[in-house]
Amino acid sequence: MHAFDVLGDPVRRRILELLTDGELPAGEVSAVVQREFGISQPGVSQHLRVLRENGFATVRADGARRLYSVDPEPLREIDAWLDRYRRFWQQPLDALATELARGRRERRAAE
Repeated sequence: MHAFDVLGDPVRRRILELLTDGELPAGEVSAVVQREFGISQPGVSQHLRVLRENGFATVRADGARRLYSVDPEPLREIDAWLDRYRRFWQQPLDALATELARGRRERRAAE
């Protein structure tokens, strides 16, 4: 499966967001995703499996619990691929930041 196919699913993106702060038990991930997306526990398990099998997440056993965490390597690969396209949005974002800063300075000067 292509990395963008994996990340194209909002449930899998949300799971990765949950894991960015560190390791979480599968049950905790499942509870959040079930509440937010209304899918079953087996459905969440399927998404975790896709993330694991495609290298985006790792799992380790801790007794009966399964603890999931993000594997950053595939995300680095995506970032490297996106690097050649950054020029399309970086300059406009830099210009926006400049304009926002100018507006803040002007507001402070007017006060």
